[in-house]
Amino acid sequence: MPGPGKKPEAIKAISGTCRNGRVVVDGTKFQSVEYVPEPPDWLPNSHAVKEWNRLAPLLVANKLLTEAGVSALGMLCALHGKCVQLFAAGESPTGHMMSQLRGLVNDFGLTPVAQGKIKPISGGDDNDNPFTKHKKPPKK
Repeated sequence: MPGPGKKPEAIKAISGTCRNGRVVVDGTKFQSVEYVPEPPDWLPNSHAVKEWNRLAPLLVANKLLTEAGVSALGMLCALHGKCVQLFAAGESPTGHMMSQLRGLVNDFGLTPVAQGKIKPISGGDDNDNPFTKHKKPPKK
């Protein structure tokens, strides 16, 4: 059986158990897109374009869309459009297509479970955290 989950870094900092050798380093940070990009012209159908026009403003408003993620959003919308097209024709998409769609949707934090895994974007300044004044001083 797995043990208890890992403590978040903020809780470790508050309790004074945060150590430099144990700090989890965040991955690469890409700058968020400031505007809603136009849908790519290669989207396969109107369902895909509608999905782009629905999701892109939501992702930009929540600072979840980056320049690096625009093409992945396009793939998500294209796959969504193809699945909707198949459903409308009375057919079913393959399990692989549905799995790929579900994976892309999770990558963008668009399911309830995935939303819990998204970290809010902050300035990274310790002044934003009201608990930093309670940090224990480093041991000498």
